[in-house]
Amino acid sequence: MIEQQVSTIDYYVWLLSDWAYLGGVRFVQLAARHGLKINHIPLRMQDVYAGSGGVLLANRSWQRQAYRITELKRWRSRLGIPVNIEPKFFPVDVDLASCVVIAAQQRGLPVADFVNAVMRAIWAEDQNVADPGVLVTIAERCGLEGRQILDAANAEAVRAEYHRNTERALAAGVFGSPFYAFAGELFWGQDRLDMLEEAIVRSATGYPGRGPD
Repeated sequence: MIEQQVSTIDYYVWLLSDWAYLGGVRFVQLAARHGLKINHIPLRMQDVYAGSGGVLLANRSWQRQAYRITELKRWRSRLGIPVNIEPKFFPVDVDLASCVVIAAQQRGLPVADFVNAVMRAIWAEDQNVADPGVLVTIAERCGLEGRQILDAANAEAVRAEYHRNTERALAAGVFGSPFYAFAGELFWGQDRLDMLEEAIVRSATGYPGRGPD
């Protein structure tokens, strides 16, 4: 591990995001390799799109929808990660799950496993994460007090922070999921994790990175 000048990565994530799911475990491993804390910032992507010109999947052209499926299959094969291309519960309301993340993080509890487990439940396990009972089970499997944290997730302060995350994301320049913010740089998509890691190394060593061949 190397000494860090910056200790936190801001992780803007929509829990319904297929691309965040594909990068979730690798991102956690990357942060651990460099001794970095992850600040999870769950989003309502509908609201972020409304403020940044994005288009929800159902409203995109057939060409874009078809190419997304092609890319999902490619990345599923490359990474060896199970992905249901058409999950049983999709789209699904992830507002409560997002508030569980916020409530747990406010209490200083580890949330990375829960975040990845929720996305895995959607994209690989065909579970309905809008169901409070499902969330309790996932939370307890991740070492959290399921019922207690679910009650905390319904607090007005938690809901308010969730809605403020939209403004926070837009102000930071975020327009999709996943987005990683480190040392003043933004990285969009799980296919930019290697570039994020290069930035982390640069911040610690001053090494400018790969030069031209």
